Amino acid sequence: MNCYRLLRLAGSGLRGAAALAILGALPLRAASASAPPEDGKLRIICFGAHPDDCELQASGVGAMWAARGHHVKFVSVTNGDIGHWREAGGPLARRRKAEVQRADSMLGIVTEVLDIHDGELLPTIENRRTITRLIREWQADIVMSPRPNDYHPDHRYTGVLVQDAAYMVTVPFFCPDVPALKHNPVFMYYPDGFQKPNPFQPDVAVSIDSVIDKKLDALDVIESQFLEGGANGSADLIPSDPEKLQARRRQVREGFDNRCRGIAQRFRGKLREFYGAEQADKIQHAEAFEICEYGRRPDQAELRRLFPFFGE
Repeated sequence: MNCYRLLRLAGSGLRGAAALAILGALPLRAASASAPPEDGKLRIICFGAHPDDCELQASGVGAMWAARGHHVKFVSVTNGDIGHWREAGGPLARRRKAEVQRADSMLGIVTEVLDIHDGELLPTIENRRTITRLIREWQADIVMSPRPNDYHPDHRYTGVLVQDAAYMVTVPFFCPDVPALKHNPVFMYYPDGFQKPNPFQPDVAVSIDSVIDKKLDALDVIESQFLEGGANGSADLIPSDPEKLQARRRQVREGFDNRCRGIAQRFRGKLREFYGAEQADKIQHAEAFEICEYGRRPDQAELRRLFPFFGE
């Protein structure tokens, strides 16, 4: 039976997924067991290409949202199974999943790692459906992802897939097994340093001084990527001498502290817009985000509602 016939039948009395399921077109999908409750709190879902990307880019605001009772989910679109110089395959995928589960539990954030091979992510229709379903199941107010211009193909295609879902999440007969969203979320990008074809331009910057230690503690447990250097590391990074190993741990932690300081300095002007000059100039650590043109375009008032941190 072709899709037009199915749609006509679906419109004859039954509606949406139930109609198509009865017609045998697809199984009726149950609501996600991990979907947050209907409690009026914000729902934020962040996508990264690998198990560590969301934690790097958004764990400060993620922890702050979670501390206020809002619902935050970090999704790794690949399982990271080639992201190490010594290990690979299933054992590495399991290790990296365990690392981000531990990190995210420290932050109060829900974790999901998709079983797609590291380095092999493509913007296929099935992957578009997967991303669309995840956003719908979370009933997201905010969706975050990398921008689609990046050195790593998995980063680029994660950005493309989330962009491609930015309209489709509202289309009822695309993935009709999960109800379409009635209101398009705000889609946002993480910062990067790439200039072509266009540089990152922040629309909001947030102080994470109050949670910087929590963020650094969470990054500390992702040892395969940071302490050990990930795919481009080596045994030289993890000396057997206990004092040298502790020095290496301090070096990694200080590097991430400086990274967050760099975001604050780079986007000091945007911090002043939200905090005022006097308070903004005291901020040491920050995270920043750019609004994607493809989702809902919030004004300043809505941004302050979605990021309820600026009165502190």
